[in-house]
Amino acid sequence: MDSTSATASLLPPESKTTTNTITPPDPPKPIASATDRDFLNHLEAYLSKRDGVDKLLKISRYAAKIVLSSSILPETLILTTRLKSFESSVGLSRKAFRLGKFVQDVNALRSSSHFGSQQELVLSILAYGGEGIYYFVEQFVWLSKSGLIDARHAKRLGKISAWAEFAGYVGSISLKFRDLNKLSGEMAAVSSMVEIADSRGEEEERMKKLKAKMVLKKLSIVQDFADGFMALADIRDGKGKLSSPLFLSCAGLLSAIISTQKNWASC
Repeated sequence: MDSTSATASLLPPESKTTTNTITPPDPPKPIASATDRDFLNHLEAYLSKRDGVDKLLKISRYAAKIVLSSSILPETLILTTRLKSFESSVGLSRKAFRLGKFVQDVNALRSSSHFGSQQELVLSILAYGGEGIYYFVEQFVWLSKSGLIDARHAKRLGKISAWAEFAGYVGSISLKFRDLNKLSGEMAAVSSMVEIADSRGEEEERMKKLKAKMVLKKLSIVQDFADGFMALADIRDGKGKLSSPLFLSCAGLLSAIISTQKNWASC
């Protein structure tokens, strides 16, 4: 008998059993839902994102623009002058938050390696390419308005930026309408499956998720239309029936609220 066997034979039965037993891992802790999360922790996660801070600035800017464009305050009031200065400063600050943001559109195009059709390829290039060019040019608009680049280039850069942004929204809205059609098809298929008793609970849960996605997609389209109107107004230098300051300010605030809600839910 070797030394290992001799040692094992000297151990009491309880010790032998213990040495051969594998302790099962602890069960995973349930992940807290968005409604169960601590508000301050959720707020910290939201504010740690670039888009989170940017959308809060957007809300404050367009809220100030609504007050100014609605003529609630008289022009001679000191508060009116301060609101104009605040609105202008926030607008310039938001451009600084877009530094390097065009990279996300480049990566979005790179990750979209497969397209269902030639039309989807063209629309994706229009959506991501237009938005990417917009964010890229906005960096130079910011440098121009901040004084590092000659201010005479600001108007031309702003026009290029507006055209690229508008093209991006045209592509984005078109893609999202295609997504809505796909979601409608999925919902119709799931609706027919709900009638099968064996999978009713599972399919009803899937239907709820599809409906939630449908609502978010529709809100995203509304947001794109609102931002598209503002881009079109920049292209037309504020001319036209849909270019009134109050209408554009309301469109900007609506876009900011929708975007803030989406970012809050996703973080």
